[in-house]
Amino acid sequence: MIPKKQSSLYDEYAVTIDTGFNKGQSIFPFGAYQFIKRFYDIMFALIGLIFAFPILMTFCLAIKLETPGSAFFYQERVGLNGRYFRVIKLRSMGIHAEKNGAQWAEKNDPRVTKVGAFIRKTRIDEIPQLINVLKGDMSLVGPRPERPMFTAQFNEEIPGFVQRLAVKPGITGWAQVNGGYDITPKEKLELDMEYIRKQSIRFDLKILLYTVKVVLTGNGAR
Repeated sequence: MIPKKQSSLYDEYAVTIDTGFNKGQSIFPFGAYQFIKRFYDIMFALIGLIFAFPILMTFCLAIKLETPGSAFFYQERVGLNGRYFRVIKLRSMGIHAEKNGAQWAEKNDPRVTKVGAFIRKTRIDEIPQLINVLKGDMSLVGPRPERPMFTAQFNEEIPGFVQRLAVKPGITGWAQVNGGYDITPKEKLELDMEYIRKQSIRFDLKILLYTVKVVLTGNGAR
């Protein structure tokens, strides 16, 4: 008998949840901020996909010329309230990158291709996630979505890590512009919780501006 595919982190893993967090409901009621944020998520995602289309096609071709397989990469991530969704990225590694199981990306990871190294440094590999934004799985700004096994692992090592799931994950976030891959999961949680406490349109715009700087410098990429 084929086991039923789980749709939520809480269905698949026995994670520890802080008593102040309701796993089935966002701690933020839908209000003016959420409405405005969803509006600019849709607007910027549409504009971004239109202007980025030539870039995406160029690198799709480059990826397929360098390595066999699809230019796009789909991976299960944990979203709002622990719900699973498939994140879309440009593939930056070979098709057998995880033949030995799930692995955390390392600095100068040998699994990363030549084209992959460039698109990861410039964050071009993240552009297809604008589709996730349009679908409502993600926002432009929010905590970066982790894979289910890593979310469960980090929550055991750092109790409260699942508190990040109180808001939609984002393509960029406060943790991403303050170190990205170069910071520890504990530091990431602290920065993500700071964002959740202070979230506002002004703070989101500040993070988007910082993201432009990160893209231009390549800081925090792996």
